[in-house]
Amino acid sequence: MRKLALLLIINIFFTGCGLVNSGDSNSDNSSASTNTHQHSMIIDHSCTNINTIPHSAIQQAKDTLHIGYGHTSHGSQLTDGMTGLVSFMNAQGNPHDLYSWSQDGAGDSLHLYEGDGYGSGDLDHDAGYYPSWINETNDYLGTVDSQGRGSNHPEINVIMWAWCGQVSGRSAAEIISMYLTPMNQLEQNYPGITFVYMTGHADGTGETGNLHLRNQQIRQYCIDNNKVLYDFYDIECYDPDGTYFGDRNVEDSCGYDGGGNWATEWQSSHTENVDWYNCGAAHSQPLNANQKAYAAWWLFARLAGWDGN
Repeated sequence: MRKLALLLIINIFFTGCGLVNSGDSNSDNSSASTNTHQHSMIIDHSCTNINTIPHSAIQQAKDTLHIGYGHTSHGSQLTDGMTGLVSFMNAQGNPHDLYSWSQDGAGDSLHLYEGDGYGSGDLDHDAGYYPSWINETNDYLGTVDSQGRGSNHPEINVIMWAWCGQVSGRSAAEIISMYLTPMNQLEQNYPGITFVYMTGHADGTGETGNLHLRNQQIRQYCIDNNKVLYDFYDIECYDPDGTYFGDRNVEDSCGYDGGGNWATEWQSSHTENVDWYNCGAAHSQPLNANQKAYAAWWLFARLAGWDGN
């Protein structure tokens, strides 16, 4: 009975931030489902107001999601941000440890299994290591079971792979053959698992650079084919006030043309532990990891059934 309830929750049809109709170029006010989507789910800079997410939706994500996440250093911005978020949100008067997460889901924490990074364990390295990331996914999950999940870890119902800097050097054809097509095949192989697509981090080449073009290719594919996308790049292009830096050659550090840095500038003009919090942020600034954590929880809440309103 509990398994059936989880499947119904994860396959719910919902509306709100970051969701678009197939073929629509705008990333708002539509809906999505898991694993066969009627609409795309685009999680981007517009999905970073964590105070919008009801406590019940956070709890629902903790109760229902079991996530496997492969990444290296850049991808750690999500989990480092999520780690720092726990005490920050505690201090804001939220229920104690509501935003907690752990490798095994112990206690009342979100089950988010981090891969072995540059090691040789499960889900090691990142999406730029082709075809290793595909093999790692298949090895971790095992043969498909009756729920459409992996028999090795039948609890896992979400898989995420982040990039390092490889998107910058990929051609359009390589993005298709080395990423989009394999991701789609994994979805077909494991229909009971949501596979979250990601874009690559900013690299300072601006809107005419290959990185921007390839990220837009990934985003458009997700919109056109009703996929779930965590738009890592888009989050790095905006400060929390919505000011756009993508046309100023923004970098993964949040630096931009002329020697500015939108993250350090915003941190300096706002109050630490009130408006933002210090945390790990590989290659970048704490505020960037804050934004990545907020968007991650938005993603998880949506996957667990929150309608975004």
